[in-house]
Amino acid sequence: MLLDSARAGRARRRIARIQESRPFVGKPSAERPSHRKPLPDHLPREDVLVDVDDMTCACCGGALHAIGESVSEMLDWIPTQLRVIRTTRPKYACRTCETVVQAPAPERPIAGGLATPALLAQVLVSKYCDHTPLYRQSQIFARNGVELPRSTLAGWVGGACWWLEALHERLAKNIFASHHLFCR
Repeated sequence: MLLDSARAGRARRRIARIQESRPFVGKPSAERPSHRKPLPDHLPREDVLVDVDDMTCACCGGALHAIGESVSEMLDWIPTQLRVIRTTRPKYACRTCETVVQAPAPERPIAGGLATPALLAQVLVSKYCDHTPLYRQSQIFARNGVELPRSTLAGWVGGACWWLEALHERLAKNIFASHHLFCR
């Protein structure tokens, strides 16, 4: 009995997929309203138009005219994109006194490190908010073609914590100055 209902469910889904992939021919039916919340308006949208191949009626050969449209939305995910920011600093020399001049290098959040502030923020948010351990983050970076050992990520976390130490001290001072403490 249970096997028959599972087969029937699979058959219904298969028929629905086949009907969905073919052009709609027939009279429009009253569509049920969706009980799903609409997707947020602030998300960027990419429009895809799926149109019929032939603008003539398959039954009588007459010209088809537009009477409306069905619009559906799907939520998509664009994976993380890693990029390299290459900084070039030209060197100039004086032919008279042989002095070499070059603009100073921009300051890095971690001395000698190759992480931008945005990448450091990503590592910290993944570690402390999303609870993704550093070894798993290392594996995620490796899947994207960048080998970052766990020890490097740990050094970045330590370096970023040095930058956040002043903020931590200020927050602790404000919290401990209060007579009431609330947390959840």
